[in-house]
Amino acid sequence: MSIPNAIFHRVSRPARYSGNEWNSVVKDWDSASLRVALCYPDVYEVGMSNLAVPVLYEILNSLPGVIAERVFPPWPDMEAELREHGLKLFSLESHHALCEFDVIAFSFGYELTYTNALTVLDLGGIPLLREERTAAHPLVIAGGSSVVNPEPMSDFIDAFFIGEAEAALSRLVEVVQSERGDRARMANSLATLPGIYVPALYEADPSGNGSLRPLGDAPMSVLRTLVDELPPPPTRPVVPFLESVHDYASIEIQRGCTRGCRFCQAGMVYRPVRTRSRSQILAAAEELIRNCGYSELSLLSLSSSDYPDIEGLIGELAPLCSRNRVSLSVPSLRLGPESVKLLEMLPGRRSSSFTFAPEAGTERLRRVVNKNVTEEDMFTTLEALLEGGWTKLKLYFMIGLPTETAEDVAGIADLVRRVAGYHKSLKVNVSVNLLVPKAHTPSQWSPQDTAETADEKVNILKRGLRLDRVKLSWTDSQSSQLEAALSRGDRRVGRAILRAWQNGARYDAWGEHFSYETWSSAFESCGLTLAEFANRAYNVNEPLPWSHIDMGVSPQFLGRERARMGDGERTDDCRLNSCNGCGLQERYTVCSTLGYN
Repeated sequence: MSIPNAIFHRVSRPARYSGNEWNSVVKDWDSASLRVALCYPDVYEVGMSNLAVPVLYEILNSLPGVIAERVFPPWPDMEAELREHGLKLFSLESHHALCEFDVIAFSFGYELTYTNALTVLDLGGIPLLREERTAAHPLVIAGGSSVVNPEPMSDFIDAFFIGEAEAALSRLVEVVQSERGDRARMANSLATLPGIYVPALYEADPSGNGSLRPLGDAPMSVLRTLVDELPPPPTRPVVPFLESVHDYASIEIQRGCTRGCRFCQAGMVYRPVRTRSRSQILAAAEELIRNCGYSELSLLSLSSSDYPDIEGLIGELAPLCSRNRVSLSVPSLRLGPESVKLLEMLPGRRSSSFTFAPEAGTERLRRVVNKNVTEEDMFTTLEALLEGGWTKLKLYFMIGLPTETAEDVAGIADLVRRVAGYHKSLKVNVSVNLLVPKAHTPSQWSPQDTAETADEKVNILKRGLRLDRVKLSWTDSQSSQLEAALSRGDRRVGRAILRAWQNGARYDAWGEHFSYETWSSAFESCGLTLAEFANRAYNVNEPLPWSHIDMGVSPQFLGRERARMGDGERTDDCRLNSCNGCGLQERYTVCSTLGYN
């Protein structure tokens, strides 16, 4: 496909669309038996920072006869140019139009990117609605953390991949290759695979209870896939031409978390914890440094402090990084002097800033959400930080947590004042997010605070934190309400997504583009409201829009945790004490083989 050079001259950051980056894979288009366009539906600099993209890119391009190329939504100026010139959106590697591919594969990590996916399909020459596609059109699939409730996007996606792609992606490719000429037969074949949800094979239960029932031989529920052992990480990721949001090489050192924070979706749906061996991490680090040229290497995990002998790992990586003048970072550390000691071991430490997340301002509320951090932990860590020369702190809190009171909100301000007053050299950045009650967590039945209630709580913090050395920031309550509606919605929400997109919704995760009025009117025009999905409590006995998706953690366990949340009772980490009966052991052998009690 030939793209007029004049287009690139008229758009911002044309390198977003040029391709030919270091480590990109370009194969012979005509020799392929299956061509896949991979898309993280956000701008290039964000999409290239997503961990799933290099994993999928490497897996697919390693399969015989498969070509995997990348595409990202165009920035509004590029979208306008493509439409003005009647051009279709194209892949980065070969500049083929998306309609020429066999599969379009989205990785959804954030609900506010949904309208960007519609832009990609429309500009790529692909009907938005799955029911309008024929055998001549690409199969549209989607995976990622957001599809644990697939229903809001089920009008647009032919098949959802529930779980970890490494476990079953090759089998999906085999089915698509063999059944490509018959969409109905392909849908039925895909539905027999582990972790594949085909929305066309489900309909609303005629009883009107809000649940879905399968058609034909489709399973009653779809159980997510997971890998027993993490495969080697990508070591030749594409190096972007532009500085990406996360401009460094990264290695996922472990996956999953069993700390059990009751608001945390990732901690529930990525269980159990699986770690990469130290030797595998060291080998990957050497290859990444050799293949990419980054000046920083980051070790990724939901809770890096829980990696076995993390100090020993850092001790072995430090000489390698120092020899190559590469700094090493370890985000997601728990509070404690041991984390400060760990940070002091890192080669090439770049800043004096330290980040931790108390989440709540009172110990009562931290017990409610099972964030087992005490004030003693915080101030012991603070003292160690000051001794180590740290002068900047970033603190993350949430408002709108279940059972939260005005006193709990005021407790955030009180705690921050005491932290800031601990030493005159400290500068404290405070970030406050509104809870989005997510599917498959103990908070899934809870209502989100209304925008008005959230704004009142932010005002409490503004009044309580008028200090020179404290900077307060907070998320927009209206965009958080939309996120809640999109993450907790049912199949009807798809109509509102389409209407919002038709009315101009693009890049909703970007403050300068987000329009609450556009979304509110889109929901209302479909006979819906944002509040009915975001701000109401679900009854524990009613079917949830995501009840047919089985993430391995049982509803019974989530219900027990909800009850313990109401009582403020702590639940211990199952790796350190006895099994908590979350349901994983009944569905997967890996949980017991990992040595959990």
